[in-house]
Amino acid sequence: MGELIGGQWRTTGLETVISDGSLQRPPSVFRDWITVDGAPSGTERSFKAEANRYQLYVSLACPWAHRTLIMRSLKGLENVIGLSVVHWLMGDEGRTFAPGPGVVPDIVNHATRLHEIYTLADPDCTTRVSVPVIWDKVERTIVSNESSEITRMFNSAFEALGALPGDYYPVALRGEIDAVNARVYESLNNGVYRAGFAARQDVYEAAVTEVFDTLEWLEQRLQDRKYLVGGVLTEADIRVFTTLVRFDPVYYGHFKCNRQALKDYPRLWAHTRRLAQHPRIRPTINFEHIKCRYYGSHPWLNPNGIVPVGPDIDFDAAL
Repeated sequence: MGELIGGQWRTTGLETVISDGSLQRPPSVFRDWITVDGAPSGTERSFKAEANRYQLYVSLACPWAHRTLIMRSLKGLENVIGLSVVHWLMGDEGRTFAPGPGVVPDIVNHATRLHEIYTLADPDCTTRVSVPVIWDKVERTIVSNESSEITRMFNSAFEALGALPGDYYPVALRGEIDAVNARVYESLNNGVYRAGFAARQDVYEAAVTEVFDTLEWLEQRLQDRKYLVGGVLTEADIRVFTTLVRFDPVYYGHFKCNRQALKDYPRLWAHTRRLAQHPRIRPTINFEHIKCRYYGSHPWLNPNGIVPVGPDIDFDAAL
């Protein structure tokens, strides 16, 4: 995992803090696609949507993986796409399947460490090992490790295989969804990390300012609507939610995003509770994994690995 060496860099397991004190997140490299019939959808390789062909590897702590887990649940794909869940602690061996509450072993490849899945797909792989991963049991390779694209595959590719109704990336709303996603990703989803992993005061302050500017923008956007785009639940809400549900328990303290708490934004707080109370989203939330992962896996931020007992947050509070 590494440390800050000579003020130059520090690896975090997923990203690198470079000489100017800022976070750099390498791109995902497995970018193929699952389609209804396996027909090519572009320049990437395509795989056919089939029941029990694919395995989803996630961390319950990771907000990027959480997106895919939510979409798998919203579309009712639990019996169509298999699931393996890593242990919350990421140490020197990266993500593992060490026994623990909520861990689901890899019964497909029998890996004990997530990096073994990447090596199976490409023996010469040198990319960062991240979640989520969607694995093809037939071709025995990784289809994708890009959360935004896996989410969209789950949304549309499995309709003929018993998926529940619902389109969370409707054609008529895609332009607006993409615009909201773009701002939210850079300044909020990734912004809390840029603040938390900053190695210089000015870099931290710039990042945290963007975080709260975007929270205020979202608060105003919800002034006359329950959801961010089109008055219906879309992937834009899901991508915001996985950061917001972690905000007060983790990002407020651990990543020093403490100018205000989520509860200080009444509409965003209601929006977060609305999604947290959704019967198909609530089972995907695991605060034990979330808190233990962040507070236990960043020794340069929390050397003793102590996990705070609070805050007490009532996500079931009435809307």
